[in-house]
Amino acid sequence: MRRIGVISDTHGTFDAPLRDFLRDVDEIWHAGDIGSIELADEIAAFKPLRAVYGNIDGGATRYTYSDFNCFEVEGVKVLMTHIGGYPRHYDPRAVARIQQVRPMIFVAGHSHILRIIYDKVYDMLHINPGAAGCYGFHKVRTAVRFTIEGSQIKDMEIGEWPRTATTRD
Repeated sequence: MRRIGVISDTHGTFDAPLRDFLRDVDEIWHAGDIGSIELADEIAAFKPLRAVYGNIDGGATRYTYSDFNCFEVEGVKVLMTHIGGYPRHYDPRAVARIQQVRPMIFVAGHSHILRIIYDKVYDMLHINPGAAGCYGFHKVRTAVRFTIEGSQIKDMEIGEWPRTATTRD
């Protein structure tokens, strides 16, 4: 059993509300627009990190992380990217990878819009955790956490904070 935290679009923010929400997870998945390699390192020091770079991420982050990340947790195949779209509106590059990999979970960020949708066409769960950072058009910061136990994805929870919350410990 693994407890997973999913974030995206932190744009340089990893503050007390996010750390509190992610305190009990076993690992964090970051779907891009981290903000800096230093922030990625800070998150990785807090919990094991799997990440992809986003369109705002610079050289060191792009050197360290790739645009797509495919991995397995508890036997569940996961595909993650930053600009991926959502069911029936996927980015063409994401469609090609989805068809190749056939993941059980597809994670994407970029839109700053929280979406968790079961995609019947590709038989997978699509997760966009929204934006966890303080920059962008979103009014509420969001993150997701859940449990993978065997092939089951369960205990899905959404964290939500005002965009102005930027306290650091």
